[in-house]
Amino acid sequence: MPYLKAVLKGNLRMHPPVPVLSPRELIKDTKVLVYDVAFGTRVMINVGAISKDPSLWENPEEFRPERFLESSRDFRGLHFEFILFGAGRRGCPGTTFAVAVIELALAKLVHKLDFTSPNGAKMEELDMSESNAITVHKKSPFGSYSTCLLGNAVLF
Repeated sequence: MPYLKAVLKGNLRMHPPVPVLSPRELIKDTKVLVYDVAFGTRVMINVGAISKDPSLWENPEEFRPERFLESSRDFRGLHFEFILFGAGRRGCPGTTFAVAVIELALAKLVHKLDFTSPNGAKMEELDMSESNAITVHKKSPFGSYSTCLLGNAVLF
């Protein structure tokens, strides 16, 4: 289970479901790095950019779940380089439930099914490009393939 949790964190870091958090309005003048931001300014946190920032992540474009086994980084709002669900009292109230459901579903899929790709394609050949909107989704259902075979089940 620790590796499954690390895979989930790695996937959420690489492909955050909501790339920009809800806008917030500053309640006082603030300095962010070298920028002065005035009271009343509406700001939005770009989670997608933070999760791939090379100053925060070693080899940010690389999917490496082991990085989460080696550190205490978590998405529950304490580590601002991995702030998928917001933080503090404005953080998503459903984070714990959502993560538990995703972990359970993923564990059951991995336990019960044998994963294969259509026509013996290698994972490197799949188009993982994304289309951004309010939420992020793949440009095509599973790369350039319309189906993904999982044992005897067909998804997509």
